Formats: sequence, C-alpha cells, structure tokens
Amino acid sequence: MTKYLFAAKYTVDGMKGVMKEGGSKRREAADQAIKSAGGKLESFYYAFGEDDVIGIVDFPDQISALALSGVINSSGTTMIKLTPLATVEEVDQATKKMPQYRAPGK
Repeated sequence: MTKYLFAAKYTVDGMKGVMKEGGSKRREAADQAIKSAGGKLESFYYAFGEDDVIGIVDFPDQISALALSGVINSSGTTMIKLTPLATVEEVDQATKKMPQYRAPGK
C-alpha cells in the first residue's frame, strides 16, 4: 500500500453540507469512500486557510487512488489533491541508485 497526503477544498455548496451534517459525518463519508476504493483512512483533520481538510490515506495501487480522486473531483462540491508519500527507507534506497542526468546548459 502507498500512503498519500490528501488535501481537500470544499466549494460553497460543499461547505454548506459540512455545516449541515457536521464534521464527523463528513469524516465517516470519506472513510466509506476510501474503503470502497480499497484504501484505508489513517488520519483526517479540518484546517484553516488554503485547504479545508487534510489527512493521510493508504491505497493499494495508483489506479484506486486515481479512481477515488476522479469521483470526488467530479462531484462539484469538493476538490481533492493527492500527493504520494515516500518512506525514509525508500529514500535511502533511492540514494543508492545513480541515474544519469545532464543539467540544462551543461
């Protein structure tokens, strides 16, 4: 499973739904949606500022993450952004690989 950071922004209608249902109901809805895509919700927080909700989710594969992202983003009430996360051990493994790269102009 790959962990993703998610950041969601509600539209005006989406926020009206949150205010009507409450935060717990939206977390439950998110948990059910993630489970339906084969994933697992690890954390879910409301935020102030650019994003309304942030959290961590595990998905079994990229296709599952893309499927849920597409459904949410096409709802018209919520825009979600998923960022794949790498473990410290994965970064350690990456530092042992030496791909070839030529910087622009060099």
